[in-house]
Amino acid sequence: MKRLLLAVIFLLACLNAAPAAEAPSEPALKPFVRGSWQEMLRSHAGRPTLVHFWGVTCGPCKVELPLLGQFMKEHSELDVVMISADLVPNLEGPTRAMLEKAGLASAENWIFSDGFVERLRFEIDPAWQGDIPRTLLIARDGTVTTIEGSAEIPDLQKWLDGQKAASK
Repeated sequence: MKRLLLAVIFLLACLNAAPAAEAPSEPALKPFVRGSWQEMLRSHAGRPTLVHFWGVTCGPCKVELPLLGQFMKEHSELDVVMISADLVPNLEGPTRAMLEKAGLASAENWIFSDGFVERLRFEIDPAWQGDIPRTLLIARDGTVTTIEGSAEIPDLQKWLDGQKAASK
């Protein structure tokens, strides 16, 4: 009886020590609130950075996201920041699913998390009315190039090539 009890205790101890199966990693979503824009700019200062504003309800975004995912995969020297800026309630589940499907789970991902989205947009660009998709290309020197609407991959490549040439 003692042996059986010891065997059961040993078995339970082994089961508890076994590593749990890891859940699939979901894209981390940082809450984009007042002050997040300046925080993001500081953390990427001096590095070429692509900042893309998109939304789950945006038709062109659904087409563009996989292209940006592939571009990011091919250009590890580029910092990629994705900001979900839907005007309707921003839901984390669908946002994560779209990022994962597009290959953007490893990008720096943010989601508008303030009910006063106009204030968030104003911090980024006082002239921005909220249209998405919108891409900001931030050069090493802090110069910002804005692309309204869908970004064309050849244009992104040309800009990045210019960044590489400027750093030599």
